[in-house]
Amino acid sequence: MVTTSQKLVISGYYGFRNSGDEAVLKSILTALEEESQRSNITIEPIVLSGDPESTTAMYGVRSVHRMKLKEVREALKESDGLISGGGSLLQDATGLKSIPYYLGVIKLAQWLKKPTFIYAQGIGPVNRKIFNPMIKSVFKACTYVSVRDEQSADYLRGLGLQWNQIHVVPDPVMGLPLPETKVERGEGAVSANAATQANRVEPSTGGHTKLPVIGVSVRFWESDRKELTAIAAGLKKLCSKRAVHLRFLPFHLPVDEQASRFLMEMLGDVTSKGSEISITEDLTDPQLMLEEVSKCDLVIGMRLHSLIYAASQYVPPVGISYDPKIDQFLLRLDSEPAGNTDTLDGNKLAKTVVGLLDQRSQWLKEHEVSITQLKQEARVPAQQIINYLGRKG
Repeated sequence: MVTTSQKLVISGYYGFRNSGDEAVLKSILTALEEESQRSNITIEPIVLSGDPESTTAMYGVRSVHRMKLKEVREALKESDGLISGGGSLLQDATGLKSIPYYLGVIKLAQWLKKPTFIYAQGIGPVNRKIFNPMIKSVFKACTYVSVRDEQSADYLRGLGLQWNQIHVVPDPVMGLPLPETKVERGEGAVSANAATQANRVEPSTGGHTKLPVIGVSVRFWESDRKELTAIAAGLKKLCSKRAVHLRFLPFHLPVDEQASRFLMEMLGDVTSKGSEISITEDLTDPQLMLEEVSKCDLVIGMRLHSLIYAASQYVPPVGISYDPKIDQFLLRLDSEPAGNTDTLDGNKLAKTVVGLLDQRSQWLKEHEVSITQLKQEARVPAQQIINYLGRKG
């Protein structure tokens, strides 16, 4: 069988020291490689990045600067297609530039007559109606469209896309593997997780701990920081009930580290009552962060991908919602947030955490099969893209 080489440009929010978005890229690259190995196609990725040198060094792929139009155009011209990949790319909550930029990259590929693939994106919120016809026009010309939740699919259907044009799939990060040196999760997740915890070494102290490890992923959101104040109250309440190890996991550097340390300062003397506090530092490799999450007994998260990391490793996630995407992901686990950033109650948060710690085995029993299925379904977009390229070739 003759092997053919196909170049795919991958567009997204890459090269910005955000572990969640880097995990999206790593997940897409991994899924494409694994699916291509089952075919007669070799994929050569070209990643559009805010830091091409870092992206090339981390993933061993070719990368060009996402804001240098000439480089982007040349990459698209020589490619066999474009993947607009993962994350919340098409939204105007964080500014007016994201939607025009990502649509512009897709439209440029379409002008160059390249197939365009939307890879498990979360779309919205789109608050400005001026963007709706732009999104409709570009998406209708796409070769393949997949989104990560029903809310995104409903938005696209509202624009006039047919239901059978849209695949609803899990976030690609559900399929991200641990570093190869680690044991595989799956049906043996419970025992593997227990084995990992029994031998946990915390780099901050160099010692061993058998305390329950609570991962904490926070970000700044409310201007008065009331969400962090409520989380601090909940963690203090938790530590008054039992000794735990609070392991802070900043996902977007440096701002999440600042938010973590802001919260840590509010915790006062919880360590005097037997609890421990530590934080990961300068950790941007998505698989290394995934490994950190896999060592936790439970994860409290504001960042969407902290919750996805946790679920993918069969670790109970406790979500704090600042965006509908948090609610949409937890809904896929038949769950809901412990609260939202505007009205979070610290006592309720502590009660939720204690309940999950006490019933962790039951949670695993109830969710293991559905999580395993989500991990498998996360590979569907890669399968569809490889199948298309195979037919085209």
